[in-house]
Amino acid sequence: MFTGIVTAVGEVRQAREADGGLELTIACPYAELAAGESIAVDGACLTAASVSPGAFTAHLVRTTLERTGFAAYAVGRRVNLERALRVGDPLGGHLVQGHVDGVGTVIRVSQHADARLIDLRVPDEIARISIPLGSITVDGVSLTVNAISAPGTIQISLIPFTLEHTTLGERRVGDRVHLEGDTIGKYVAAMMKGEGGKGKGGG
Repeated sequence: MFTGIVTAVGEVRQAREADGGLELTIACPYAELAAGESIAVDGACLTAASVSPGAFTAHLVRTTLERTGFAAYAVGRRVNLERALRVGDPLGGHLVQGHVDGVGTVIRVSQHADARLIDLRVPDEIARISIPLGSITVDGVSLTVNAISAPGTIQISLIPFTLEHTTLGERRVGDRVHLEGDTIGKYVAAMMKGEGGKGKGGG
């Protein structure tokens, strides 16, 4: 479990095919990482299969690659990181599972005073559980839905602190982002449709 509060920005050091999946080695500033630890990378919960000084390596299986944008990650790409929530840690964002529900596309970037507004085209399953002022996770960052700017499109508003401490300030029109819908909204939507036993998500 995570909160969507990014605690570090890492960088892809190596990306290579392995055993039908993908191995990503990510440089990060975390001290005392342990093999087997869960780390949210751009919002997807990955397991640190091995750890070296200043980096960890995760193996991504084919199903994860099919549900995320990781297959296109190249050496040098910066990624948002968050270590798993511990009992007693402050819940500064919202409850985030680290499951990527879908991939969205940036369709507009604009500035309003000191806020960066980003419009995202989102999959239907994300659109139907997104409400104005509700929670959404974008590339691992806990955010508030600023507006539903059009059917199938949500708008997020980024404050200067978020732009400085995450990678979202680097997103441009055409970029793809990982999305996780609000957990409560997903359960309510599933119960309304009688789909309580049909889960979906990557990571």
